[in-house]
This record gives sequence, C-alpha cells and structure tokens, in this order.
Amino acid sequence: MELSQFLPVFSQMTPAQQQTIQSSVIIKTVPKGTILHDGSADCAGLVLVEEGQLRAYSLSDEGREVTLYRLLDMDICLFSASCVMQSIQFEVIIQAEKDTRVHIIPPHIYKRVVEESAPLANYINSLLSSRFSEVMWLMEQVMWKSMDKRLAAFLVEESRLEDTAVLKLTHEMIANHLGTAREVVTRMLRYFQSEGMVQLTRGTVELTDPDALESLADA
Repeated sequence: MELSQFLPVFSQMTPAQQQTIQSSVIIKTVPKGTILHDGSADCAGLVLVEEGQLRAYSLSDEGREVTLYRLLDMDICLFSASCVMQSIQFEVIIQAEKDTRVHIIPPHIYKRVVEESAPLANYINSLLSSRFSEVMWLMEQVMWKSMDKRLAAFLVEESRLEDTAVLKLTHEMIANHLGTAREVVTRMLRYFQSEGMVQLTRGTVELTDPDALESLADA
C-alpha cells in the first residue's frame, strides 16, 4: 500500500523526504491483544493502520481503564510518537483489538521529516487537534452524561463497528471501555434486559431493541 493513501500531503513533500520515509517504514501484522505503545515513556513511532482495529485508552493509578478512541483502517496513531511531541505528555496506551496490519515510521525518521516538511507538519497538527477534540468530547460525556446513556451509546456504536447485534463482550470489558466498575455495568445491563433492549448470556450482549438504545443514548 502506498504511503500517499495514508498521508494526503505525501505528494507535497520533496522526493528526498518521500524516499526517507519509504525506505525506513516498517510493515508488520500485530496479533490481537498486542500493546503497541505503553504511555509517554514509550515511543513506537508514527503508526499507520492499514487494516484492523486499535484501541487507545488511559489507565488510572487504581488500574481503571477508559477508552479514549478507536483507530480503524487508514487511521494514523499520533500518540505512539509522543517522544517527538515534546510539549505533550499524554499517558495513553495503544492496544490491538483485532489482528492489525500497520506501517510504522520510526520516531527519529518521523521527527526529522516533520521538522523539514511544512505540509506534513500542518497535516499532523490538524490530526492532533482532531484527536484532542475527541478526548475532550469523551471527558464531557464522563462528567455530564449519565451511565445509562453512555452505556446505551457504547452498545449502539459497538454494534455498528462490528456490524452485528450480538456482541462478544464481557461486563468487565465494557467497564474497561467506559471507565467504570463491572458491578455498575452489570446492574445497568440487567435493567436494559428488563426493558427488552438487550438479551444477556455469558460473555454476550445481544441488542434486541437497538432503536430504544439509540433513543436513550440521544435523550
């Protein structure tokens, strides 16, 4: 796959800059569950997702997780190159949720080219702004939106992402995505089930009334 498919500004870079990136990029497939980046002390480089799914999440001192955003086909993972962005200290963990094929630009190469290429720097800055907007939106949801609405929104989004109404998710996994306790998720899912919106079996949540869940999420 051509790098121009990941980077719309690739054609605006000089031939030397293009060659520097092309000759150094590492292409590999990472199995589901692999940690690609582990906090600000780690620096994998700029990760370009060809196909698969990555999850970016934050971890509290108490060990509680909360999903910040997902990275899907043709997305770019910026925070995996956090060592290059010296003014940004953002503790984020990047993990493969599915077997994922990635193109990785090593940090020292990325740093050199982004300092030389104004088009690339401007493009990366726009992506960075978009990512922070997603994180700020999440913080607003956590602070101001009730858990039933957040859970309903998560189930609807997950159903669309997986293209199925039957989600292979444990209550613990859902709690990790939402940054809450498993008991809270269990209690809320049982309420959803009593209202006919979901059907629960071991390790599975089936959306039986997705319209009702969507209405609740949007309320």
